[in-house]
Amino acid sequence: MNTPLRRVGMAMLVMVVLLLANSTYLQVIKADDYREDPRNRRVLLEEYSRERGKILLRNADGQMVALATVTPTNNRLRFLRQYTNGPMYAPITGFYSTRYGATGLERAEDEILNGSDDRLFVRRLSDLITGRDPRGGNVVTTINPAAQKAAYDAMESKDFRGSVVALDPKTGAILAMVSTPSFDPNPLAAHDGSVQEKAWTSYEKNKSNPMLNRAARELYAPGSTFKLVVAAAALEDGMSKDDQVTATDRIAVGGSELRNYNRGFCNGSRTTVPMEIALAQSCNTAFAQLAHDMGADRLAEQAEAFGIGDPELAVPMPVVQSCIGPNVDGACMVVADENALYQSGIGQRDVRLSPLQNAMIAGAIANGGEVMRPQLIDRVLAPDLSEITRFDEESIGDAMSGGSAEQLTQMMVASEQNTGGGGKVDGLTIASKTGTAETGNDPKNTPPFAWYVAFAPAEDPKVAVAVVVESQDVAATGGKLSAEIGRLTMRAVLGVGGR
Repeated sequence: MNTPLRRVGMAMLVMVVLLLANSTYLQVIKADDYREDPRNRRVLLEEYSRERGKILLRNADGQMVALATVTPTNNRLRFLRQYTNGPMYAPITGFYSTRYGATGLERAEDEILNGSDDRLFVRRLSDLITGRDPRGGNVVTTINPAAQKAAYDAMESKDFRGSVVALDPKTGAILAMVSTPSFDPNPLAAHDGSVQEKAWTSYEKNKSNPMLNRAARELYAPGSTFKLVVAAAALEDGMSKDDQVTATDRIAVGGSELRNYNRGFCNGSRTTVPMEIALAQSCNTAFAQLAHDMGADRLAEQAEAFGIGDPELAVPMPVVQSCIGPNVDGACMVVADENALYQSGIGQRDVRLSPLQNAMIAGAIANGGEVMRPQLIDRVLAPDLSEITRFDEESIGDAMSGGSAEQLTQMMVASEQNTGGGGKVDGLTIASKTGTAETGNDPKNTPPFAWYVAFAPAEDPKVAVAVVVESQDVAATGGKLSAEIGRLTMRAVLGVGGR
């Protein structure tokens, strides 16, 4: 073979190799990127050619109720996603949209719902052989519909902005997850792009941010509810609920003073009071001094034991990281300085918790000190409703001993007895703590966050709850705004009536 032919042959060989390499790159390495590109109509049409699985809950009669389902259509997108009681359950289901993607369980459990999960491989193979239309799997939530409705109705009836989270302290199962104001996911799932865009624009322009899941994706200063973490550390370090703490009316912090809510001495004492009284009266100086005396490292250690600072918490939607210090490159468990330590002891300065995290703290105390991993999925079902996987409770670890948890429960019962608001019922013993967290650059003239965390029955807890209201009144308190909502939610779980 002469030289020119060899050169032509080598050039053709190189081009074939490059063509194969490019084809391999596109079909293997870049395949997922092209498949997930929203401009890829073929993927969209393929997904909508399959019947997407349902998001379900089990009602009080044991029957399955669909929160998200589909109806057949006559257009190219063969199935239309629809949501039952959309605004009430939007923080849980999220939405599934051709234009704006997916959120909530629609996103977190997408592979199950669209049928591509490896656990459905046998089903997909069977569909291919038999010629059946492919279908996605189904997700059953842990939500208690009575609790969800009670919490949502209570928040909506008062036009409150905030969140309610209720969970089973013994298993971590999430019984209610409410965020208000909410939104209707149905228009976002419409097949008409103009309908989707109109809804999206309306929600985006709403200053109340209705598409934000405040339960899992928003952080709030916890105020006095964080005193539970400080009290837990003190009890674990050998104190008892009857040990004396300072009752002073003020502590010098930097160039200012930290005062009690009533601007006076704790319980009227000019010396000391039992820690139980300090918690029941929510005395700021007592817990600020306790936090200072135990030190920043010990406070951080106790906070981490409750799950604070975990950047990977998911339910299965990701949960925003709760912190006690400034967030620096994802690390936020270092208290800035001595002044910050005083303020952190009462849940101010850099301390920020999600409502879900605060419910976990109350749940851990209710569960004898053991923190259970929260979970929103009860089970995953195949298209024919046969069970694929079931929720198994998982312990994160012990935040405190059983003895310390029992003492802290007694302290919270005393706190509840000192807390006003509606929703109380004879015969139900509740353990609780309220919080009124200052916000903004001018906290004395800015409406606070009003908190209520609790569990019941105190002697054998079945439900723990956290309620936060972004109040509109500078004089608002957790007892005035949030306590009734928390009590109504717990009563719904327990099936306890009353006034």
